[in-house]
Amino acid sequence: MSFVTGMCVFQLSRNILLNPDVRINKAKRSTAVLENSDEGRQYAEHGLRRFLRTRPPEVMPSVNRFFSDARD
Repeated sequence: MSFVTGMCVFQLSRNILLNPDVRINKAKRSTAVLENSDEGRQYAEHGLRRFLRTRPPEVMPSVNRFFSDARD
């Protein structure tokens, strides 16, 4: 239960602090459309996503190789 609560708090904190679409200051709230495409791209393309893009889409590569190798 504490792990799930921690994950919820982490996600909410991340969205409030880092999401470019969330506006807390009054100065940013006054503009209807923000010109922040670069900031949004940085938020969407974070380091973990860039790392996983180079990895093969396998959950257990060794198990996949074991069952897919041709046997004599």
